[in-house]
Amino acid sequence: MPRWLPRAVVVTLALFACFQLAVWAFHQLIGLLVNIVIAFFLALAVEPAVDRLSSRGMRRGLATGVMFLAVTVAFLGFFTLLGSMLAGQIQTMVENFPSYLDSVISWSNRTFSTHLSRVAIQESVLHSDWLQKYVRNSASGVLDVSATVLGGLFQLLTILLFSFYFAADGPRLRRALCSVLPPHRQAEVLRAWEIAVTKTGGYIYSRALMALISGIAHYVLLEILGVPYAPALAVWVGLVSQFIPTIGTYLAGALPILIAFTVNPWYAVWVFCFVVVYQQFENYVLQPRITARTVDIHPAVAFGSVVAGTALLGAVGALIAIPATATLQAFLGVYVKRYEVAGTTGATGGDGGRGDGRRGRPSLFARMVRALRRR
Repeated sequence: MPRWLPRAVVVTLALFACFQLAVWAFHQLIGLLVNIVIAFFLALAVEPAVDRLSSRGMRRGLATGVMFLAVTVAFLGFFTLLGSMLAGQIQTMVENFPSYLDSVISWSNRTFSTHLSRVAIQESVLHSDWLQKYVRNSASGVLDVSATVLGGLFQLLTILLFSFYFAADGPRLRRALCSVLPPHRQAEVLRAWEIAVTKTGGYIYSRALMALISGIAHYVLLEILGVPYAPALAVWVGLVSQFIPTIGTYLAGALPILIAFTVNPWYAVWVFCFVVVYQQFENYVLQPRITARTVDIHPAVAFGSVVAGTALLGAVGALIAIPATATLQAFLGVYVKRYEVAGTTGATGGDGGRGDGRRGRPSLFARMVRALRRR
């Protein structure tokens, strides 16, 4: 037996054990890593506002606390309005349920010549086996629901804590990261960080502006039709349609259509038509103008990034896919050299394939980095 064989076997087994340990640790920490990714993008989203407040003399930690307090108050107000709306609708449905049941029974008796009564139906439902099984299963699942709620609250607090530290200590974190890198790599890290902050903050603020416009437009319609809980429904439509990718528009429009149907079925038709028309106006007129300077990516690329993000990280991946793709596209655009396309004047609108004349012009940050490299 060669002398190196035992040592090679020991080294191989040690490397395999380390690999298994790393895989086990990664699976155990995957939840924490996802929370850190969410917190990082949330910190990037609020960092431009924090920079503005800190530039006016406010301490960075206090500025970060003010921003997170404002976001928390906004979300609490939204869920309070939504909860009051749902509670009111549930109470109305419970109060009117006997009349609904009487009308259904009367229609069934007239149409099918049956002899149903509300008392008999109530007795059969209350003494049914499936209802008793459902009650027992619900009682046994209370602890599971409570544990899930507590786990969600702990996860939310973890994300908020990490995002607060990322935003409050952003400059210190960048200096600590750049201190372990050579000078020519420090400029690349700072450039990537700046692009990420710009694209993520621009994505959030552009979506917030479109949510505001959408909420105002739907609020005016619901007020004209006399649909109850118009402010809460307008906030619901604005936020859900903008911050839930791909299916957000359908989820946002379903609730006001359902509430309008309880008032008048024709009101539901009007709301449905308005949602469809406004969505086309937003896609072809409003969104290109607002997001042209913040998240300028092709719609097909945005859709593909959302699908890929959903496949990798679920709902979290869908939310951060577009700003992450925009950041990567902008970062690669700095290094990819573009050339004029010869012989395509007619196809490019008469500009000789150059497109926008500002595309080939380097930014101020790029010129500063080149000047430092020349020195």
